[in-house]
Amino acid sequence: MKGEKREEQGLGPEPAASNQPTEEEEALIEFHRSYRELFQFFCSNTTIHGAIRLVCSQHNRMKTAFWAVLWLCTFGVMYWQFGLLFGEYFSYPVSLNINLNSDKLVFPAVTVCTINPYRYTEIKEELEELDHITEKTLFDLYKYNSSNTLKVHHRSRRGLRGNLPHPLQRLQVPPPPHKARKARSTASSVRDNNPRVNRKDWKIGFQLCNENQSDCFYQTYSSGVDAVREWYRFHYINILSHLTNSSPSLKEDALDNFIFTCRFNQDSCNQANYSRFHHPMYGNCYTFNHKNNSNLWMSSLPGINNGLSLVLRTEQNDFIPLLSTVTGARVLVHGQDEPAFMDDGGFNLRPGVETSISMKKEALDRLGGNYGDCTENGSEVPVKNFYHSKYTQQMCIHSCFQERMIKECGCAYIYYPKSEGVEYCDYWKHTSWGYCYYKLQFAFSLDRLGCFTKCRKPCSVTSYQLSAGYSRWPSVTSQEWVYQMLSRQNNYTINNKRNGVAKLNIFFKELKYKTNSESPSVTMVTLLSNLGSQWSLWFGSSVLSVVEMAEFIFDLLVITFLMLLRRFRSRYWSPGRGNRGAQEVASTPPSSLPSRFYPYPTSPSLSQPGPAASLALTAPPPAYATLGPRPSPLGSAEPSSSACTAGEL
Repeated sequence: MKGEKREEQGLGPEPAASNQPTEEEEALIEFHRSYRELFQFFCSNTTIHGAIRLVCSQHNRMKTAFWAVLWLCTFGVMYWQFGLLFGEYFSYPVSLNINLNSDKLVFPAVTVCTINPYRYTEIKEELEELDHITEKTLFDLYKYNSSNTLKVHHRSRRGLRGNLPHPLQRLQVPPPPHKARKARSTASSVRDNNPRVNRKDWKIGFQLCNENQSDCFYQTYSSGVDAVREWYRFHYINILSHLTNSSPSLKEDALDNFIFTCRFNQDSCNQANYSRFHHPMYGNCYTFNHKNNSNLWMSSLPGINNGLSLVLRTEQNDFIPLLSTVTGARVLVHGQDEPAFMDDGGFNLRPGVETSISMKKEALDRLGGNYGDCTENGSEVPVKNFYHSKYTQQMCIHSCFQERMIKECGCAYIYYPKSEGVEYCDYWKHTSWGYCYYKLQFAFSLDRLGCFTKCRKPCSVTSYQLSAGYSRWPSVTSQEWVYQMLSRQNNYTINNKRNGVAKLNIFFKELKYKTNSESPSVTMVTLLSNLGSQWSLWFGSSVLSVVEMAEFIFDLLVITFLMLLRRFRSRYWSPGRGNRGAQEVASTPPSSLPSRFYPYPTSPSLSQPGPAASLALTAPPPAYATLGPRPSPLGSAEPSSSACTAGEL
């Protein structure tokens, strides 16, 4: 039997049929030969719902078209929803979480200032000179004798510099056009909160010039009160810069001269509970419960009797009247590790009144990074921290202005700290610092310096909501013995009883506090969950179906690449080599060609060895002379899907 079969096949040696790939000798990677074959395989085997209807309905074109359109529309709507979900995720939305907590609270820091500096011994002579020049200026401008107000002592002017630079002048302003007068008179009440010096068209101010006197301008004011105060403040700042230390020396009993009594939680305060510093405009300031204190105050009960209670002296007999036109004291509530910005926050205490301040704590935690423009500790903010304390936006803004002041004016503004080796501004040394300062101040108010852009908000902020209540203190029936006790206790005679003292109470209204924290609205887990929900809604599939879709797309790209490569080689490579190249490739035995050029049949009948199968090459392209059309074997007809046939029946 075997011999007869060998004779039928021929006497010669067996052709290289043993080298032909069989079902047992499959390649490592195989691809479909056409788009149709790939599409039929995918639709028949995928787990995506509705895809098999495209194959099973191939004999009914209307059904095939209907399912194709429905499948593509569903696919498009799903990916449109995917785009919306990804857009929402990369917009980094946040959710605000509000939590109510109740626990013992750390009492905040409280800074109290005299609201007007004293006439310190170190600068007393220069202040008398400034008062004398101010008296003369007020008389020249307004014919007003201010000797009683300023308490100027006429003394020898030995060692004085003579007239001060930048004198206060009255400037004639040209009248506006006739049509603009009415508009100016209407808007003047909005711009000026203080009464005008005169209704005539003139203002008062002082001239400021740059170093070489090439550019000058007048710092003018329509209100005489504002002009005199600003001019006096400008020269007072210059006097403070003469001191070797920016803070004048304070006596040990300075606290007793300002604060008559101090109690917290019904216990008396001591020197370990406060620290002091000097403010150029608000004078002596005392901070209670500062971070440098040994023991921070804790509040375990709310109420007026479980907080800080102060009795303050508010008389201003030895104060400077031109620096401040109000009486009382300045109070600011802030965090222990935050500097006290008395200009930016705080409130004034009225003399003869008991002011009760109730507090409610509130904390805010922001998200940084992609979710918000905030900073944890300010390390990435391009501004030098002159305060050496916890980062706050106010601290950063003031440091930014001081940094520009040092860079452009060559000196530091006395309101803010400075770095080592830098002097405070003094017009006897820095003749044009006033010109530079007011120019920078104007640019700063318009945000031309970029300080408000550079200084980002801190991610963690603790604030205190304050509500105040007022009552007359002491009462008419008790004021006599209260004043007597305060005077004898502090060895100080209160001349003006009604304006001589003020009382302050600061306490927690309740120990409950609110914490506002931000959290991402859409996390990666939420995004994957939403994507899976959309995929299941439109296709009823799972993650493995996504892998099938990725495999389908990959096979589609590979087939496209191979077809383009085959077309390129058939057009440019084969004709370029001529007949010789075609003969060389045609004479090459099939066994020496790469296995990827073999046509892998889809039915067992095509896997039988034979001369027809050995020459049916799919690559190189059909440009060779030895290749020609051959009839396909009988068993190579395209099989039909049994599943689809059963479906059609």
